[in-house]
Amino acid sequence: MLCILERVAGTYTGVVGRGSISKRLGSNGAEIFRGISRVAPNVVEYWLEATERIMDVLDCTSEQKLKGAVSLLQDEAYQWWLTMREGTQVDRLMWDFFKAAFQGKYVGASYVDAQRREFLSLTQGNKTVAEYEAEFLRLSRYAHGIVATEYEHCVRFEDGLRDELRVLIALRRERDFAALV
Repeated sequence: MLCILERVAGTYTGVVGRGSISKRLGSNGAEIFRGISRVAPNVVEYWLEATERIMDVLDCTSEQKLKGAVSLLQDEAYQWWLTMREGTQVDRLMWDFFKAAFQGKYVGASYVDAQRREFLSLTQGNKTVAEYEAEFLRLSRYAHGIVATEYEHCVRFEDGLRDELRVLIALRRERDFAALV
């Protein structure tokens, strides 16, 4: 399998010449994204999340985020971006546009829909509460409209618990997710 991510070193020649945002990203552990076909959607999501988290820590503006993310693209991914950029009005070339287009290209709606369905059918089953919580939180990001509030998180989480646990907390209807768990 081809490696699609590569650690960005501060002295990496393809990055250093592109300005301080690239250097700052590299020195904070950002990775190159090559975009080789058939990349697992969760790998793409983790790359985008990690990159955005680093840029948030660095207090990057929306413009810097776009430039920084593009500076981390290479090979197929960079070629894809050049094509996207050519067909897009300059005033639309913003971080949010990049994120949506990138997710559309490398994650895909079918993956997001499958994750949403998995969330909707999630139950504790034979998992511990901690394991169920971890899976619940991981999948809840795909169900923004379904669990938009803390209370809705609690209700959905409770509904998925095993019966013997749900009975123990039935009268409380906890509104704080951490307290519920």
